[in-house]
Amino acid sequence: MRKVTMRFGENFYLFSIIVIVSLLGLVYLSFTSSKSSRPDVATTTLWLAPIVWEGTFDQKLIDNIYKPRNITVATTVFAVGKYVRFLKDFLESAEQHFMVGYRVHYYLFTDRPDEVPTVTLGEGRQLTVIKTATSNRWQEISLRRMERIEKLIEKELTGKADYIFSLDVDSKFYAHWGAESLGDLVGVLHAWYFGSSRNHFPYERRPESQAFIPFEEGDYYYGGAVIGGRLDEVHKLAKTCRMQLDVDRANHIEAIWQEESHLNKYFLYNKPSKALSPEYLWDDTKWKRSYLKVVRFSQVVKNYANIRPNP
Repeated sequence: MRKVTMRFGENFYLFSIIVIVSLLGLVYLSFTSSKSSRPDVATTTLWLAPIVWEGTFDQKLIDNIYKPRNITVATTVFAVGKYVRFLKDFLESAEQHFMVGYRVHYYLFTDRPDEVPTVTLGEGRQLTVIKTATSNRWQEISLRRMERIEKLIEKELTGKADYIFSLDVDSKFYAHWGAESLGDLVGVLHAWYFGSSRNHFPYERRPESQAFIPFEEGDYYYGGAVIGGRLDEVHKLAKTCRMQLDVDRANHIEAIWQEESHLNKYFLYNKPSKALSPEYLWDDTKWKRSYLKVVRFSQVVKNYANIRPNP
């Protein structure tokens, strides 16, 4: 038996690794985080990717690694119809907390460009408004998001950005969200289903849909309001989900939670390299649990009947 300390790729987490060789010649790796300040929560996934919580990362160390690389983080935001009313709070709070000190390029998809508020952006940060079609169904807006992310990466972002995040506009930043969130492929654990068994996850259960997940499969439920990673990895995700959405549309079926259902299917078979804890996607209507030391990004309270074009 030997004990070594290693650094894993871009995760910048230190782990102790105990390698045990059995009589059958199999090698087992036992990981224990050297940052053991969060014994109250799991800090790695079932496949040993880090789960990012307050107290599990060193912000100064991570900034010392990423800032010299002068990276650009593309950020897509969709504000269609009455959702444009959330833009001001989203952008102003992002300028206070999201990737501060890094180059950020917001790509805003909206059918109401004339209603985009004027927000002062920091140095190295910019906003591009992309006119998009309106819709009489909020579900259709959700269903088309993967396609727009796919095309944006293909036509605009290659060579211009290093990472991309897709974030829901009806949300607000409340605390630091920085480079600790970066990775090859990043998902966020859904606040309402965190800690629940997979039998309670709202996966798509109809075999007719491309998003189908059987009851005996699944490990986490991910929120569709946050998707991130390197351009190539997010492009593969968006393209795969878009193709599956196209098949469902041709078969006249719509997954229970639209693109979020297809996202969960993708993450089931293409594991994220990093998972963000519910700190990175809370809900202002949800009672704060003891494990939640900080709320970084949260979906705001709203009356859906007043902002959605259909039930």
